[in-house]
Amino acid sequence: MIPAVRKREFLFLQGPPGPFFPELARGLAERGAGIHRINLSGGDVYDWPKGGLNYRGRSANWPMFFDRFVRARQITDLVLFGDCRPMHQTALRMAQLRGVHIHVFEEGYIRPDWMTLERDGVNGHSPMRREPEMLLAAARWLPQVPALPPITADFRRRARDSYWHYHHVVTGKLNFPFYTSHRPGSIMLDGIGWSFKFLRRPRRRRQTMETLAALAGRKFFLFPLQLTGDYQIRAHSPFGTMAVAIDYVLESFARFAPTDHVLLVKEHPLDSGFRNWRRFLVARARRLGIADRVLHIDGGDLDELCAETVGMVCVNSTSGTLALEAGKPVVVLGDAVYDIPGVTHQNGLDTFWKGAEHPSAELYDAFKRALHAKCLVRGGLASESALKILVRNSVNRLLVESGPVDTRQLAPPVVQELGSRPASPK
Repeated sequence: MIPAVRKREFLFLQGPPGPFFPELARGLAERGAGIHRINLSGGDVYDWPKGGLNYRGRSANWPMFFDRFVRARQITDLVLFGDCRPMHQTALRMAQLRGVHIHVFEEGYIRPDWMTLERDGVNGHSPMRREPEMLLAAARWLPQVPALPPITADFRRRARDSYWHYHHVVTGKLNFPFYTSHRPGSIMLDGIGWSFKFLRRPRRRRQTMETLAALAGRKFFLFPLQLTGDYQIRAHSPFGTMAVAIDYVLESFARFAPTDHVLLVKEHPLDSGFRNWRRFLVARARRLGIADRVLHIDGGDLDELCAETVGMVCVNSTSGTLALEAGKPVVVLGDAVYDIPGVTHQNGLDTFWKGAEHPSAELYDAFKRALHAKCLVRGGLASESALKILVRNSVNRLLVESGPVDTRQLAPPVVQELGSRPASPK
């Protein structure tokens, strides 16, 4: 007698702003899964207006509320976006006590066109094994990373989804009196910053063009900034803020970099602009006597810059994978899934400027194969077509990886959908 397969019951917590989680839930429900949702803020209610349970209590009461919900609804799977938000951290640990499968989404390790989806944790908490020998051995059995056309994306859609989500976080405060956003600082101040940044757009574009023109013919290291509020900086680096990371990099550059090299600092495209990074960098560089060797841009093509740079310095930005793709040396100052001996520089920042270790093409290829097979789903959040691709591939991954399930109900695996077959061992 074949044992009955237990029905999967998925509990969704906070997702990225926009319709991704509701659409993903709909796709899972069409395959017979049970769907549950707990809203923690007015923004969550806006994104998931029907069928969710609103938690309006204090964070101190959240662990037992969550545990009782899991037991009462017989939850088998927990789905969330990001594993460092305080409410998510608590839920994740409580779910582990009950043997619940945990699925964590995050922005893609390799961008664009991919999102991260891992079991139990992402980024510095990723369970992915990264020993070079293991990666090389696994690559013999894994398919090549498929060459696929780019997915349609529109920054305005992400901006719109984010605006309305956080608008309802603020306006829904009375209904969720104890909710505190995982984002540091003020949402309203960020909004003001974005308004001024939009007004300064022509000026920023002109400054970027002038800086890149002045850079022509000069050897430069590239330093892409990250968002201070990102947990990549707050939880997966020793710095806590991006300003501290900048100080660390500039001081090392001033002491150890060749005097004929320039450090090009690229601002993050999603930075609200509330802090004037150009002014901050100029002041720091002058104090260190390197004002003529530190340049700032708020724009530019990152792929082109990676192709031209002599090396990249980053805390743990996914931009590092673009430089590695171009065969350029990268040094990582925090925790990054791609920080692997033989792929990134391993002897500290001070030695990087004059003795950077170039990535092994074979090992980086093996890493990419493992990453695509285990940690990435194709799709995106910035267009309707990208969202449909992401939902379809995420449903397949979620239903396959937690087993046991009735595989007759599943669509073809993602690897087959991409038109690629597993490679035979060499």
